[in-house]
Amino acid sequence: MPEAHRRLRSAKWYNDTGVNGFLQRSALRTQGLREKDYQRPVIGIANNTSDFNRCHMHFGGMVTALKESIIAAGGLPREFNSITMGADLAHPLGMTFMHRNLLAMEIEQTAALYGVDGLVMLGACDETIPGMLMAAASIDLPTIILPGGPSFSGYWRGQEVGSGYDCHRAFEALGRGEFTDADLTDMESAVERTAGHCTSMGTAGTMVTLAEALGMAPAGSSAIPAVDSRRITMTRDVGEHIMSAVLEDLRPSQIMTRQAFENACRVLAAIDGAANGVIHLLAVAGRLDVDFRLADFDHLSTSTPVLLNLRPSGQYLYNDFFNAGGVPALLNAMGNLIHRDVLTVTGRTMGEEICNSTILDERVIGTLDRPISPPRGIAVLHGNLAPDGAIIRAGVASAELLKHRGRAVVFQSKAEQEEELYKPDFDIRPGDVVVVLNGGPKGSAGMPEYGRIQVPDKLLQLGITDMVRVTDGRVGGTVSGTAVLQIAPEAAVGGPIGLVQTGDIIVLDVANRRLDVELTFQELSARRARRPSPAGPNPPARGFAKLYVDTVMQADTGCDFDFLRRFPSQVTTEVEEHR
Repeated sequence: MPEAHRRLRSAKWYNDTGVNGFLQRSALRTQGLREKDYQRPVIGIANNTSDFNRCHMHFGGMVTALKESIIAAGGLPREFNSITMGADLAHPLGMTFMHRNLLAMEIEQTAALYGVDGLVMLGACDETIPGMLMAAASIDLPTIILPGGPSFSGYWRGQEVGSGYDCHRAFEALGRGEFTDADLTDMESAVERTAGHCTSMGTAGTMVTLAEALGMAPAGSSAIPAVDSRRITMTRDVGEHIMSAVLEDLRPSQIMTRQAFENACRVLAAIDGAANGVIHLLAVAGRLDVDFRLADFDHLSTSTPVLLNLRPSGQYLYNDFFNAGGVPALLNAMGNLIHRDVLTVTGRTMGEEICNSTILDERVIGTLDRPISPPRGIAVLHGNLAPDGAIIRAGVASAELLKHRGRAVVFQSKAEQEEELYKPDFDIRPGDVVVVLNGGPKGSAGMPEYGRIQVPDKLLQLGITDMVRVTDGRVGGTVSGTAVLQIAPEAAVGGPIGLVQTGDIIVLDVANRRLDVELTFQELSARRARRPSPAGPNPPARGFAKLYVDTVMQADTGCDFDFLRRFPSQVTTEVEEHR
């Protein structure tokens, strides 16, 4: 047996003696493998493609190219499947968020169970990339994130249209009487023209960008369109990179350091990325021995200008980002705002990876001298409604609503809001603040996109196109509008947001990072004493949903399970035993 293979984790399986080794090698030979095949480094390929996920329809070609490259580089590829994560085909919309943790657990357990030396994880749709980053952090075997890339930009009636953002604008136009149902039906076929994730800077676009900023995806891998031949070329490079990472024993814990998370946080601000990026980065950091907190997002965002002009806060789409130079050009344009000496999955530093990248279109990617806008990014709010914090994505909010005082209109659930708010005779007035409760991780049993709240037709017809929304839930990254999100603690665990009643006055002051209700401490205490024990509307009685509600943490720490967070010596015990 070669000495190099003695050091491989997979040798514990395939060079074992006795009946165990016999059975494992017999199983490999049943697959047509020779001894020299399974003496190679074994690379696990995590692929969650299914017919329920249009973002991943092209993964077959990528996996083929990846396997060929791994074999050519001296490895043995082994593909495995995991739970599918098609956010836009799930009901309720965005309910795949709860399965992010399950995806991470599945990959971790697969790696613990089988003899793999390194991993390549393919993802694109919203929660796939963060789930895979969480798994990589817990497993801590050499790992590369391989993004699937964006769809081609949509095109409808003479103009480019993007996922989510332009769809919501179309529904607003329908409410004003400018579009018909037939127009919307026609638009459905034009928004997503190919496989790949959303083309605006939604959650998927944000997370693939952040994976590259963390150093866990190779430089330049995120923005290549899904069906562009250059993505196959890049995939072949990944096969060589993972073999090098295994031989050099380059692990995620060496890459995802405090400095790497600072880079990712600044990039989130620079791209004016989705608010979900906050909750996902907190969850990934929580799987590592990295002290990274909600307050860091506010601190780093205030000194990071916006350098990317993408919808929903800007003008262009993700394909334009690629043509303008992609993530490497953006990172290089950030100058000394980022740490350039951090490691990446290629074994090279971030500075080495991006130093020759240039901006090809300054309409899309700005510079520190000529930014797209001054700093705005993610603002972290506190106050008597959000003791542990809440966030607002200022770039998609209306400037005139960032300081606002209005009457609360409170709904105890998303179902109640959907049933009542859009009735023609419902009492909703200009300046009102819509509050939707029980949208948090426990109250909604999974935290779907309950913060996605359209302006009622009666306000649209008055020329009002935005309003303040306040919720302990989330919203999709392609959505624009003024929304205070992810309030912690949530109503279902006794958070003060659950004490608000219709008619109360809510004050939002983003500049001073405040979210308050104009009630005295004594009145809030009296309401708390009168309120029955808080709980979600219908707590689950069994299955994964019950596990989720029983063990999930709050939004300010990333909504991971309490038994998986920041205990790397315990989480990876099963993996460590076989290293």
